[in-house]
Amino acid sequence: MLRLTEIKLPLDHPEPALLAAVLDRLKISESELIRFTVFKRSPDARKKHNILLIYSVDVELRDEAGVMKKLQGVPHIGPTPDMDYKFVTTAPAGQKERPIIIGFGPCGILAALTLAQMGFKPIVLERGKAVRERTQDTWGLWRKSTLNPESNVQFGEGGAGTFSDGKLYSQIKDPRFLGRRVLTEFVKAGAPPEILWVNRPHIGTFKLVGMVERIRAEIESLGGEIRFQSKVDELVIEDHQVRGVVVNGELLPSNHVILAVGHSARDTFQMLHNKGVYIEAKPFSMGFRIEHPQSLIDTCRYGPAAGNPILGAADYKLVHHCKNGRSVYSFCMCPGGTVVAATSEEGRVVTNGMSQYSRNERNANAGIVVGIEPKDYPGYPENPLAGMEFQRIWETRAFELGGRNYNAPAQLVGDFVAGKPSTELGSVIPSYKPGVTPTDLSTALPDYAIEALREAIPALSRQIRGYAMHDAVLTGVETRTSSPIRIKRGPDYQSLNTRGLYPAGEGASYAGGILSAGVDGIEVAEAVALSMVSK
Repeated sequence: MLRLTEIKLPLDHPEPALLAAVLDRLKISESELIRFTVFKRSPDARKKHNILLIYSVDVELRDEAGVMKKLQGVPHIGPTPDMDYKFVTTAPAGQKERPIIIGFGPCGILAALTLAQMGFKPIVLERGKAVRERTQDTWGLWRKSTLNPESNVQFGEGGAGTFSDGKLYSQIKDPRFLGRRVLTEFVKAGAPPEILWVNRPHIGTFKLVGMVERIRAEIESLGGEIRFQSKVDELVIEDHQVRGVVVNGELLPSNHVILAVGHSARDTFQMLHNKGVYIEAKPFSMGFRIEHPQSLIDTCRYGPAAGNPILGAADYKLVHHCKNGRSVYSFCMCPGGTVVAATSEEGRVVTNGMSQYSRNERNANAGIVVGIEPKDYPGYPENPLAGMEFQRIWETRAFELGGRNYNAPAQLVGDFVAGKPSTELGSVIPSYKPGVTPTDLSTALPDYAIEALREAIPALSRQIRGYAMHDAVLTGVETRTSSPIRIKRGPDYQSLNTRGLYPAGEGASYAGGILSAGVDGIEVAEAVALSMVSK
Protein backbone atom coordinates (compact mmCIF):
# COMPACT_ATOMS: atom_id res chain seq x y z
CA MET A 1 0.00 0.00 0.00
CA LEU A 2 1.21 3.51 -0.79
CA ARG A 3 0.66 6.79 1.04
CA LEU A 4 0.18 10.00 -0.92
CA THR A 5 0.54 13.28 0.97
CA GLU A 6 0.04 16.98 0.22
CA ILE A 7 -2.92 16.55 -2.13
CA LYS A 8 -4.46 20.02 -2.21
CA LEU A 9 -8.03 20.68 -3.31
CA PRO A 10 -10.44 23.62 -3.00
CA LEU A 11 -12.63 23.73 0.10
CA ASP A 12 -15.84 23.02 -1.82
CA HIS A 13 -14.42 20.52 -4.29
CA PRO A 14 -16.81 17.89 -5.73
CA GLU A 15 -16.40 14.38 -4.39
CA PRO A 16 -14.85 12.90 -7.59
CA ALA A 17 -12.05 15.49 -7.45
CA LEU A 18 -10.09 13.54 -4.86
CA LEU A 19 -10.13 10.37 -6.98
CA ALA A 20 -9.02 12.38 -9.98
CA ALA A 21 -6.18 13.93 -7.95
CA VAL A 22 -5.01 10.49 -6.78
CA LEU A 23 -4.98 9.12 -10.34
CA ASP A 24 -3.15 12.19 -11.60
CA ARG A 25 -0.52 11.97 -8.86
CA LEU A 26 0.14 8.30 -9.63
CA LYS A 27 -0.15 8.69 -13.42
CA ILE A 28 -2.48 5.70 -13.64
CA SER A 29 -5.96 4.90 -14.93
CA GLU A 30 -8.84 4.10 -12.60
CA SER A 31 -8.68 0.43 -13.64
CA GLU A 32 -5.20 0.16 -12.03
CA LEU A 33 -6.55 1.32 -8.66
CA ILE A 34 -8.11 -1.20 -6.27
CA ARG A 35 -9.18 1.30 -3.57
CA PHE A 36 -8.06 4.30 -1.58
CA THR A 37 -8.88 5.63 1.88
CA VAL A 38 -8.33 9.03 3.45
CA PHE A 39 -5.70 8.92 6.17
CA LYS A 40 -5.78 12.61 7.08
CA ARG A 41 -7.59 15.76 5.99
CA SER A 42 -6.75 19.22 7.28
CA PRO A 43 -7.70 22.74 6.17
CA ASP A 44 -5.15 25.32 5.07
CA ALA A 45 -6.76 28.66 5.96
CA ARG A 46 -3.73 30.90 5.57
CA LYS A 47 -5.42 32.56 2.58
CA LYS A 48 -8.97 33.20 3.76
CA HIS A 49 -10.28 33.82 0.23
CA ASN A 50 -8.79 30.54 -1.01
CA ILE A 51 -9.05 27.95 1.77
CA LEU A 52 -7.75 24.53 0.74
CA LEU A 53 -8.18 21.01 2.03
CA ILE A 54 -4.96 19.01 2.28
CA TYR A 55 -5.29 15.23 2.06
CA SER A 56 -3.09 12.27 2.83
CA VAL A 57 -4.47 9.05 1.35
CA ASP A 58 -3.54 5.38 1.38
CA VAL A 59 -3.93 3.59 -1.95
CA GLU A 60 -3.97 -0.07 -2.92
CA LEU A 61 -2.85 -0.77 -6.50
CA ARG A 62 -2.81 -3.76 -8.82
CA ASP A 63 0.84 -3.18 -9.64
CA GLU A 64 2.34 -1.28 -6.72
CA ALA A 65 5.93 -2.23 -7.53
CA GLY A 66 5.57 -1.03 -11.11
CA VAL A 67 4.07 2.30 -10.12
CA MET A 68 6.74 2.86 -7.46
CA LYS A 69 9.50 2.13 -9.99
CA LYS A 70 7.95 4.57 -12.45
CA LEU A 71 7.59 7.31 -9.83
CA GLN A 72 10.87 6.75 -7.98
CA GLY A 73 12.07 10.03 -6.50
CA VAL A 74 8.71 11.81 -6.86
CA PRO A 75 7.99 13.64 -3.57
CA HIS A 76 4.99 12.92 -1.35
CA ILE A 77 4.67 9.27 -2.44
CA GLY A 78 5.94 6.38 -0.36
CA PRO A 79 5.00 3.11 1.31
CA THR A 80 2.30 3.24 3.96
CA PRO A 81 3.89 2.58 7.38
CA ASP A 82 2.75 -0.43 9.40
CA MET A 83 0.35 1.06 11.96
CA ASP A 84 -1.10 -2.21 13.29
CA TYR A 85 -0.66 -2.58 17.03
CA LYS A 86 1.19 -5.69 18.21
CA PHE A 87 0.95 -6.89 21.80
CA VAL A 88 4.33 -7.15 23.50
CA THR A 89 3.42 -10.36 25.34
CA THR A 90 0.51 -12.39 26.70
CA ALA A 91 -0.20 -13.61 30.21
CA PRO A 92 1.18 -17.09 30.88
CA ALA A 93 -1.22 -19.90 31.72
CA GLY A 94 -2.05 -19.95 35.41
CA GLN A 95 -1.13 -16.31 35.98
CA LYS A 96 -2.24 -15.56 39.55
CA GLU A 97 -1.05 -12.07 40.34
CA ARG A 98 -3.36 -9.35 39.05
CA PRO A 99 -2.08 -5.86 38.32
CA ILE A 100 -3.89 -2.99 40.02
CA ILE A 101 -4.76 0.28 38.28
CA ILE A 102 -5.68 3.29 40.38
CA GLY A 103 -7.91 5.60 38.35
CA PHE A 104 -10.20 5.05 35.37
CA GLY A 105 -9.62 8.13 33.24
CA PRO A 106 -8.12 7.94 29.72
CA CYS A 107 -4.77 6.64 31.00
CA GLY A 108 -6.29 4.03 33.33
CA ILE A 109 -8.83 2.96 30.71
CA LEU A 110 -6.23 2.27 28.02
CA ALA A 111 -3.89 0.61 30.53
CA ALA A 112 -6.70 -1.66 31.75
CA LEU A 113 -7.88 -2.45 28.23
CA THR A 114 -4.37 -3.31 27.04
CA LEU A 115 -3.64 -5.54 30.04
CA ALA A 116 -7.03 -7.25 29.72
CA GLN A 117 -6.45 -7.91 26.03
CA MET A 118 -3.12 -9.52 26.93
CA GLY A 119 -4.85 -11.74 29.48
CA PHE A 120 -3.69 -10.17 32.77
CA LYS A 121 -7.16 -9.48 34.25
CA PRO A 122 -6.46 -6.13 35.92
CA ILE A 123 -8.30 -4.75 38.92
CA VAL A 124 -9.25 -1.09 38.46
CA LEU A 125 -9.95 1.06 41.50
CA GLU A 126 -11.88 4.26 40.76
CA ARG A 127 -12.75 6.58 43.64
CA GLY A 128 -15.73 8.08 41.80
CA LYS A 129 -18.91 6.60 40.41
CA ALA A 130 -19.83 4.97 37.10
CA VAL A 131 -20.17 7.51 34.34
CA ARG A 132 -23.96 7.96 34.27
CA GLU A 133 -24.26 8.31 38.05
CA ARG A 134 -21.28 10.63 37.94
CA THR A 135 -22.97 12.72 35.27
CA GLN A 136 -25.95 13.25 37.57
CA ASP A 137 -23.65 14.37 40.39
CA THR A 138 -21.81 16.74 38.06
CA TRP A 139 -25.07 18.32 36.94
CA GLY A 140 -25.92 18.66 40.63
CA LEU A 141 -23.13 21.21 40.96
CA TRP A 142 -23.93 22.95 37.70
CA ARG A 143 -27.69 23.22 38.32
CA LYS A 144 -28.07 23.20 42.10
CA SER A 145 -24.66 24.33 43.45
CA THR A 146 -24.32 20.97 45.23
CA LEU A 147 -20.83 19.44 45.13
CA ASN A 148 -20.04 15.77 45.67
CA PRO A 149 -16.28 15.74 46.43
CA GLU A 150 -15.96 12.12 45.26
CA SER A 151 -18.08 12.33 42.10
CA ASN A 152 -17.65 15.39 39.91
CA VAL A 153 -15.87 16.74 36.83
CA GLN A 154 -12.52 15.45 38.13
CA PHE A 155 -13.42 12.11 39.75
CA GLY A 156 -15.33 9.19 38.27
CA GLU A 157 -15.41 6.86 35.30
CA GLY A 158 -13.81 8.48 32.27
CA GLY A 159 -11.75 10.99 34.24
CA ALA A 160 -11.66 14.74 33.70
CA GLY A 161 -11.63 14.25 29.92
CA THR A 162 -15.26 13.08 29.96
CA PHE A 163 -16.44 16.62 30.68
CA SER A 164 -14.33 18.43 28.13
CA ASP A 165 -14.25 18.99 24.41
CA GLY A 166 -13.08 15.42 23.94
CA LYS A 167 -10.08 16.71 22.02
CA LEU A 168 -8.03 13.93 20.48
CA TYR A 169 -4.87 15.57 19.25
CA SER A 170 -1.44 15.78 20.77
CA GLN A 171 2.08 16.95 20.05
CA ILE A 172 3.77 13.89 21.51
CA LYS A 173 6.27 11.92 19.44
CA ASP A 174 4.54 8.70 18.48
CA PRO A 175 6.80 6.49 16.34
CA ARG A 176 4.77 3.36 17.15
CA PHE A 177 1.43 4.93 16.16
CA LEU A 178 0.00 4.29 19.62
CA GLY A 179 -2.19 7.35 19.18
CA ARG A 180 -3.72 5.58 16.20
CA ARG A 181 -4.43 2.58 18.42
CA VAL A 182 -6.19 4.84 20.94
CA LEU A 183 -8.36 6.33 18.21
CA THR A 184 -9.10 2.88 16.76
CA GLU A 185 -10.27 1.61 20.15
CA PHE A 186 -12.46 4.68 20.53
CA VAL A 187 -14.06 4.07 17.13
CA LYS A 188 -14.70 0.44 18.09
CA ALA A 189 -16.44 1.78 21.19
CA GLY A 190 -18.72 4.08 19.19
CA ALA A 191 -16.74 7.23 18.45
CA PRO A 192 -17.35 8.83 15.03
CA PRO A 193 -15.09 7.10 12.45
CA GLU A 194 -13.97 10.50 11.19
CA ILE A 195 -11.69 10.90 14.24
CA LEU A 196 -9.28 8.60 12.38
CA TRP A 197 -8.73 11.10 9.59
CA VAL A 198 -9.92 14.66 10.35
CA ASN A 199 -7.45 17.24 11.57
CA ARG A 200 -7.76 17.98 15.30
CA PRO A 201 -10.54 15.46 15.98
CA HIS A 202 -12.89 15.68 18.92
CA ILE A 203 -15.77 13.62 20.28
CA GLY A 204 -17.80 15.68 22.75
CA THR A 205 -19.06 14.80 26.20
CA PHE A 206 -22.30 12.96 25.41
CA LYS A 207 -20.61 10.59 22.96
CA LEU A 208 -17.77 9.99 25.43
CA VAL A 209 -20.21 8.67 28.02
CA GLY A 210 -21.38 5.76 25.85
CA MET A 211 -17.86 5.01 24.64
CA VAL A 212 -16.50 4.70 28.17
CA GLU A 213 -19.25 2.26 29.10
CA ARG A 214 -18.52 0.04 26.07
CA ILE A 215 -14.79 -0.07 26.81
CA ARG A 216 -15.55 -0.96 30.41
CA ALA A 217 -17.75 -3.83 29.20
CA GLU A 218 -14.92 -5.17 27.02
CA ILE A 219 -12.45 -5.05 29.91
CA GLU A 220 -14.89 -6.96 32.10
CA SER A 221 -15.60 -9.51 29.38
CA LEU A 222 -11.87 -10.27 29.30
CA GLY A 223 -11.70 -10.91 33.05
CA GLY A 224 -10.86 -7.40 34.23
CA GLU A 225 -12.65 -5.89 37.19
CA ILE A 226 -13.66 -2.25 37.75
CA ARG A 227 -14.56 -1.20 41.28
CA PHE A 228 -16.24 2.18 41.67
CA GLN A 229 -16.35 4.27 44.85
CA SER A 230 -13.06 2.60 45.76
CA LYS A 231 -10.67 5.27 46.92
CA VAL A 232 -7.20 3.96 47.74
CA ASP A 233 -6.41 4.83 51.37
CA GLU A 234 -2.87 3.48 51.51
CA LEU A 235 -0.12 2.16 49.29
CA VAL A 236 1.55 -0.82 50.99
CA ILE A 237 5.34 -0.67 50.58
CA GLU A 238 7.97 -3.04 51.98
CA ASP A 239 11.69 -2.41 51.40
CA HIS A 240 10.88 0.06 48.61
CA GLN A 241 8.69 -2.52 46.83
CA VAL A 242 4.93 -2.17 46.36
CA ARG A 243 3.03 -5.06 47.90
CA GLY A 244 -0.52 -3.86 47.40
CA VAL A 245 -3.08 -1.23 48.32
CA VAL A 246 -5.66 -0.72 51.03
CA VAL A 247 -9.08 0.36 49.75
CA ASN A 248 -12.21 0.66 51.89
CA GLY A 249 -10.34 -1.21 54.64
CA GLU A 250 -9.46 -4.16 52.37
CA LEU A 251 -5.91 -5.16 51.48
CA LEU A 252 -5.50 -5.99 47.80
CA PRO A 253 -2.10 -7.62 47.21
CA SER A 254 -0.11 -6.93 44.05
CA ASN A 255 3.49 -6.20 43.14
CA HIS A 256 2.42 -4.11 40.14
CA VAL A 257 0.37 -0.95 40.69
CA ILE A 258 -0.31 1.63 37.97
CA LEU A 259 -0.98 5.09 39.37
CA ALA A 260 -3.30 6.85 36.88
CA VAL A 261 -5.12 9.20 39.22
CA GLY A 262 -5.24 12.45 37.20
CA HIS A 263 -4.05 15.91 38.16
CA SER A 264 -6.59 16.62 40.92
CA ALA A 265 -6.06 13.68 43.29
CA ARG A 266 -4.51 15.90 45.93
CA ASP A 267 -5.19 13.62 48.90
CA THR A 268 -3.56 10.75 47.01
CA PHE A 269 -0.50 12.89 46.29
CA GLN A 270 -0.30 13.67 50.02
CA MET A 271 -0.57 9.98 50.91
CA LEU A 272 2.20 9.08 48.47
CA HIS A 273 4.42 11.84 49.86
CA ASN A 274 3.79 10.59 53.40
CA LYS A 275 4.78 7.06 52.27
CA GLY A 276 8.10 8.36 50.94
CA VAL A 277 7.41 8.02 47.19
CA TYR A 278 9.66 10.43 45.30
CA ILE A 279 7.73 13.52 44.17
CA GLU A 280 8.99 16.85 42.92
CA ALA A 281 7.28 20.18 42.22
CA LYS A 282 6.84 21.25 38.60
CA PRO A 283 5.54 24.31 36.73
CA PHE A 284 1.93 24.72 35.70
CA SER A 285 -0.23 27.64 34.56
CA MET A 286 -3.11 29.65 36.02
CA GLY A 287 -5.51 32.19 34.61
CA PHE A 288 -9.10 32.66 33.55
CA ARG A 289 -11.57 31.38 30.97
CA ILE A 290 -12.25 33.91 28.22
CA GLU A 291 -15.48 33.87 26.18
CA HIS A 292 -16.16 35.52 22.81
CA PRO A 293 -18.95 35.10 20.28
CA GLN A 294 -18.05 32.06 18.20
CA SER A 295 -18.97 34.07 15.11
CA LEU A 296 -16.11 36.48 15.85
CA ILE A 297 -13.57 33.65 15.93
CA ASP A 298 -15.03 32.02 12.80
CA THR A 299 -14.86 35.25 10.79
CA CYS A 300 -11.33 36.02 11.93
CA ARG A 301 -10.06 32.55 11.09
CA TYR A 302 -12.03 31.72 7.96
CA GLY A 303 -13.19 35.02 6.48
CA PRO A 304 -15.90 34.55 3.81
CA ALA A 305 -15.87 30.78 4.40
CA ALA A 306 -17.01 31.13 8.02
CA GLY A 307 -19.91 28.80 8.68
CA ASN A 308 -18.88 26.22 6.09
CA PRO A 309 -19.84 22.84 7.61
CA ILE A 310 -16.58 21.24 6.49
CA LEU A 311 -14.62 23.76 8.52
CA GLY A 312 -16.98 23.75 11.50
CA ALA A 313 -16.44 26.07 14.45
CA ALA A 314 -13.01 27.70 14.35
CA ASP A 315 -10.46 27.37 17.13
CA TYR A 316 -7.26 29.20 17.95
CA LYS A 317 -3.92 28.82 19.68
CA LEU A 318 -2.25 31.99 20.92
CA VAL A 319 0.83 32.99 22.90
CA HIS A 320 2.34 36.28 24.08
CA HIS A 321 5.64 36.83 25.86
CA CYS A 322 5.26 39.63 28.40
CA LYS A 323 7.61 42.37 29.53
CA ASN A 324 7.70 40.97 33.06
CA GLY A 325 9.15 37.69 31.76
CA ARG A 326 5.92 35.69 31.97
CA SER A 327 4.29 33.90 29.05
CA VAL A 328 0.53 34.05 28.47
CA TYR A 329 -1.10 31.48 26.20
CA SER A 330 -4.46 30.04 25.28
CA PHE A 331 -5.25 26.62 26.74
CA CYS A 332 -7.88 23.96 26.02
CA MET A 333 -9.79 26.06 23.49
CA CYS A 334 -13.41 24.91 23.16
CA PRO A 335 -15.18 26.12 19.99
CA GLY A 336 -18.93 26.49 20.32
CA GLY A 337 -18.78 25.32 23.91
CA THR A 338 -19.43 26.28 27.51
CA VAL A 339 -17.44 27.15 30.60
CA VAL A 340 -18.06 24.62 33.36
CA ALA A 341 -17.59 24.32 37.10
CA ALA A 342 -14.71 21.90 37.66
CA THR A 343 -13.90 21.96 41.36
CA SER A 344 -13.40 18.75 43.32
CA GLU A 345 -13.04 20.36 46.76
CA GLU A 346 -15.61 22.18 48.86
CA GLY A 347 -15.24 25.93 49.23
CA ARG A 348 -13.31 26.37 46.00
CA VAL A 349 -14.14 27.47 42.44
CA VAL A 350 -12.37 26.06 39.38
CA THR A 351 -13.29 26.60 35.74
CA ASN A 352 -12.79 24.45 32.66
CA GLY A 353 -14.19 24.31 29.13
CA MET A 354 -16.46 21.77 27.45
CA SER A 355 -18.01 21.26 24.01
CA GLN A 356 -20.50 18.80 22.63
CA TYR A 357 -19.81 17.01 19.36
CA SER A 358 -21.79 19.61 17.40
CA ARG A 359 -19.85 22.57 18.80
CA ASN A 360 -22.85 24.79 18.13
CA GLU A 361 -23.16 26.87 21.30
CA ARG A 362 -23.02 30.65 20.78
CA ASN A 363 -19.68 31.27 22.56
CA ALA A 364 -16.10 30.21 22.05
CA ASN A 365 -14.09 29.78 25.24
CA ALA A 366 -10.50 29.05 26.15
CA GLY A 367 -8.23 29.24 29.11
CA ILE A 368 -6.03 32.34 28.97
CA VAL A 369 -3.28 31.40 31.38
CA VAL A 370 0.08 32.52 32.76
CA GLY A 371 3.09 30.30 33.34
CA ILE A 372 3.86 29.71 37.03
CA GLU A 373 7.19 28.35 38.30
CA PRO A 374 7.95 26.37 41.48
CA LYS A 375 9.88 29.36 42.82
CA ASP A 376 6.50 31.15 42.96
CA TYR A 377 5.05 28.63 45.42
CA PRO A 378 5.15 29.51 49.14
CA GLY A 379 6.90 26.66 50.90
CA TYR A 380 9.05 25.61 47.94
CA PRO A 381 11.53 23.87 47.79
CA GLU A 382 11.02 22.28 51.21
CA ASN A 383 7.55 21.03 50.30
CA PRO A 384 7.22 19.26 46.91
CA LEU A 385 3.43 19.66 47.19
CA ALA A 386 3.68 23.45 47.47
CA GLY A 387 2.19 23.96 44.00
CA MET A 388 -0.90 22.05 45.05
CA GLU A 389 -1.34 24.35 48.04
CA PHE A 390 -0.76 27.37 45.78
CA GLN A 391 -3.64 26.24 43.55
CA ARG A 392 -5.89 25.97 46.60
CA ILE A 393 -5.17 29.57 47.64
CA TRP A 394 -6.52 30.96 44.38
CA GLU A 395 -9.41 28.53 44.07
CA THR A 396 -10.54 29.61 47.56
CA ARG A 397 -10.19 33.25 46.56
CA ALA A 398 -12.39 32.63 43.50
CA PHE A 399 -15.02 31.03 45.75
CA GLU A 400 -15.00 34.17 47.92
CA LEU A 401 -15.19 36.57 44.98
CA GLY A 402 -18.01 34.58 43.42
CA GLY A 403 -20.21 34.86 46.51
CA ARG A 404 -19.36 31.62 48.37
CA ASN A 405 -22.08 29.69 46.54
CA TYR A 406 -20.03 28.15 43.68
CA ASN A 407 -20.82 31.06 41.38
CA ALA A 408 -17.66 32.10 39.56
CA PRO A 409 -16.25 35.64 39.63
CA ALA A 410 -16.46 37.28 36.21
CA GLN A 411 -15.39 40.54 34.60
CA LEU A 412 -15.75 42.16 31.20
CA VAL A 413 -12.48 42.13 29.30
CA GLY A 414 -12.67 45.88 28.72
CA ASP A 415 -13.08 46.54 32.44
CA PHE A 416 -10.30 44.12 33.34
CA VAL A 417 -7.82 45.76 30.98
CA ALA A 418 -8.85 49.21 32.23
CA GLY A 419 -8.52 48.15 35.87
CA LYS A 420 -12.09 48.86 36.97
CA PRO A 421 -14.70 46.46 38.43
CA SER A 422 -17.57 45.11 36.37
CA THR A 423 -21.03 45.70 37.80
CA GLU A 424 -23.03 44.23 34.94
CA LEU A 425 -22.54 42.08 31.86
CA GLY A 426 -22.71 43.09 28.22
CA SER A 427 -23.53 41.45 24.91
CA VAL A 428 -21.56 38.24 25.61
CA ILE A 429 -23.65 36.10 27.93
CA PRO A 430 -21.37 33.93 30.12
CA SER A 431 -22.09 30.20 29.91
CA TYR A 432 -20.71 29.14 33.31
CA LYS A 433 -23.16 27.26 35.51
CA PRO A 434 -24.36 27.60 38.23
CA GLY A 435 -23.77 31.31 37.51
CA VAL A 436 -21.34 34.23 37.63
CA THR A 437 -20.88 37.26 39.85
CA PRO A 438 -19.62 40.44 38.14
CA THR A 439 -16.66 41.73 40.13
CA ASP A 440 -13.05 42.86 40.02
CA LEU A 441 -10.67 40.01 39.13
CA SER A 442 -7.54 41.98 40.01
CA THR A 443 -7.20 40.08 43.30
CA ALA A 444 -8.11 36.67 41.83
CA LEU A 445 -4.51 35.86 40.83
CA PRO A 446 -1.03 36.98 41.87
CA ASP A 447 -0.11 40.54 40.84
CA TYR A 448 2.43 39.35 38.25
CA ALA A 449 -0.23 37.19 36.57
CA ILE A 450 -2.75 40.07 36.44
CA GLU A 451 -0.05 42.35 35.00
CA ALA A 452 0.82 39.77 32.33
CA LEU A 453 -2.80 39.18 31.34
CA ARG A 454 -3.55 42.90 31.08
CA GLU A 455 -0.63 43.25 28.68
CA ALA A 456 -1.33 40.07 26.72
CA ILE A 457 -5.03 40.37 25.93
CA PRO A 458 -4.79 43.60 23.90
CA ALA A 459 -1.63 42.27 22.23
CA LEU A 460 -3.45 39.12 21.16
CA SER A 461 -5.95 41.27 19.26
CA ARG A 462 -3.22 41.60 16.66
CA GLN A 463 -3.64 37.86 16.01
CA ILE A 464 -7.43 37.71 16.40
CA ARG A 465 -9.12 41.01 15.70
CA GLY A 466 -11.62 41.69 18.44
CA TYR A 467 -9.95 39.45 21.02
CA ALA A 468 -9.92 42.37 23.48
CA MET A 469 -13.54 43.32 22.75
CA HIS A 470 -15.00 45.14 25.72
CA ASP A 471 -17.93 42.77 26.29
CA ALA A 472 -15.92 39.53 26.12
CA VAL A 473 -16.05 37.81 29.50
CA LEU A 474 -13.30 36.54 31.82
CA THR A 475 -14.38 33.89 34.34
CA GLY A 476 -12.12 32.79 37.18
CA VAL A 477 -10.16 30.78 37.93
CA GLU A 478 -8.44 28.22 35.71
CA THR A 479 -5.90 26.38 37.89
CA ARG A 480 -6.03 22.73 36.79
CA THR A 481 -4.11 23.16 33.54
CA SER A 482 -1.69 20.39 34.52
CA SER A 483 -0.45 18.59 37.58
CA PRO A 484 1.61 20.73 39.98
CA ILE A 485 3.80 17.72 40.81
CA ARG A 486 5.81 15.10 38.96
CA ILE A 487 6.11 11.54 40.27
CA LYS A 488 9.32 10.67 38.50
CA ARG A 489 9.89 7.28 36.93
CA GLY A 490 12.83 5.56 35.30
CA PRO A 491 13.21 3.97 31.87
CA ASP A 492 11.39 0.89 33.20
CA TYR A 493 8.36 3.15 33.91
CA GLN A 494 8.65 2.48 37.66
CA SER A 495 8.94 5.09 40.39
CA LEU A 496 12.54 6.13 41.03
CA ASN A 497 12.45 4.83 44.61
CA THR A 498 9.43 2.51 44.77
CA ARG A 499 9.61 -0.67 42.71
CA GLY A 500 6.33 -1.93 41.31
CA LEU A 501 4.72 1.55 41.31
CA TYR A 502 4.11 2.83 37.79
CA PRO A 503 3.27 6.58 37.77
CA ALA A 504 1.30 7.36 34.62
CA GLY A 505 -0.82 9.92 32.85
CA GLU A 506 -1.60 13.52 33.74
CA GLY A 507 -1.42 13.21 37.52
CA ALA A 508 2.19 12.03 37.38
CA SER A 509 2.93 14.61 34.63
CA TYR A 510 3.50 12.14 31.79
CA ALA A 511 0.58 13.29 29.65
CA GLY A 512 -1.44 16.37 28.79
CA GLY A 513 -4.81 15.45 27.34
CA ILE A 514 -6.93 12.45 26.39
CA LEU A 515 -4.75 11.16 23.56
CA SER A 516 -1.37 11.45 25.25
CA ALA A 517 -2.82 9.99 28.46
CA GLY A 518 -4.15 7.01 26.52
CA VAL A 519 -0.79 6.49 24.83
CA ASP A 520 0.99 6.62 28.18
CA GLY A 521 -1.48 4.10 29.58
CA ILE A 522 -0.62 1.67 26.80
CA GLU A 523 3.12 2.07 27.29
CA VAL A 524 2.90 1.62 31.06
CA ALA A 525 0.65 -1.43 30.61
CA GLU A 526 3.28 -2.95 28.32
CA ALA A 527 5.98 -2.35 30.94
CA VAL A 528 3.84 -4.00 33.62
CA ALA A 529 3.08 -6.99 31.40
CA LEU A 530 6.73 -7.54 30.53
CA SER A 531 7.69 -7.30 34.19
CA MET A 532 5.03 -9.81 35.22
CA VAL A 533 6.05 -12.44 32.66
CA SER A 534 9.71 -12.07 33.63
CA LYS A 535 9.08 -12.91 37.29
